[in-house]
Amino acid sequence: MSNERRPLVAGNWKMHGSRAANTALLDAVVARLGKLDIDVLVCPPFVYLAEIAQRLAGTTIALGAQSLCVEPVGAFTGEVSASMLKDVGCGYVLVGHSERRSLFHEDNGVVARKFAAAQAEGLVPILCVGESLVERQGEHTFAIIREQLDAVIQLAGISAFANAVVAYEPVWAIGTGLTATPEQAQAVHAFIRGHLSHQDANVASALRILYGGSVKGNNAAELFAMPDVDGGLVGGAALKADEFLQICAAANRS
Repeated sequence: MSNERRPLVAGNWKMHGSRAANTALLDAVVARLGKLDIDVLVCPPFVYLAEIAQRLAGTTIALGAQSLCVEPVGAFTGEVSASMLKDVGCGYVLVGHSERRSLFHEDNGVVARKFAAAQAEGLVPILCVGESLVERQGEHTFAIIREQLDAVIQLAGISAFANAVVAYEPVWAIGTGLTATPEQAQAVHAFIRGHLSHQDANVASALRILYGGSVKGNNAAELFAMPDVDGGLVGGAALKADEFLQICAAANRS
């Protein structure tokens, strides 16, 4: 990755965890993380955010949420607004994760609105983009990702990416044990940066683009060595202290 972009490793816990398990995991990570020249972030389920914010106080680990509501307030039972996330200590929030797109039918328009809602409250959105196996096999990868990026640009403008992160998560490599090769990841990351560069080269150059397809301790170093891979959005491996720390160490060396 470029020396100008500080690496970021974000752990997405998805719908996993308990108070006891969370405490054990964070205690192990905090105790052994050390002083690394990277940013580290965890995204636990909503119900644990406030408690984990207290645990992370005084550490270098940031807190993020896994999603948010597009509306700022109102009669939206079961939803959580950007201002609520900010209030309990979040600095980041995932938007457009592949599971939100596929399981909860969040289309590009909804994702763009969530991106804007996050930024309106001072949260840094991590915009997730990626293609399915069918789309990749049909050679539609770049077209799909272009549409996902353009929906945000049309609503929020290219300047919004100056305070955002993008995560490329090939849907075919999430929870399947498959991983894009470093070269496959680099090709898509370079496309993302190049597409945004057509509108603002400075914004595109500074943008951190994470890889989010089954990042593990044994493949992180090769992935992070690619020039446009600026860290990882880590799923299952983020629940194992040893492996998450190994990924963080690989990012620190990149």
